[in-house]
Amino acid sequence: MENTIARLFFAEIGNVVGGLRRMHPKNSEAEEKIRKLIVYLNNNRERIHYRGDRIGGYPIGSGGIESANKFICHTRMKRSGAWWVKETGNAMLRIRCAIYNGTYDGVFQNYKTASLEGT
Repeated sequence: MENTIARLFFAEIGNVVGGLRRMHPKNSEAEEKIRKLIVYLNNNRERIHYRGDRIGGYPIGSGGIESANKFICHTRMKRSGAWWVKETGNAMLRIRCAIYNGTYDGVFQNYKTASLEGT
């Protein structure tokens, strides 16, 4: 297991897939999970560069994104009694993201410019 994690860390996807193919699963469920993992690794080979991500200070897992999504989106959009249509909901999320990204002034200026040109 540790060898596989190290190989993923160094983007040795071919070696990881080779090891997975040499496995002897105990049942069809395990065999299907291994098959799906092989497909995933092959389809995402160009995206797996964990070592470079870590050196660059980027997170490897999705926890930070999931947490931000919950904080920014769910807190505002899923309040009791709140309801949205797709168009206004997406606009609200753009504003909330711009506030937390520190880009609100630019986003608002673009909106204002586009609105004035449309009239």
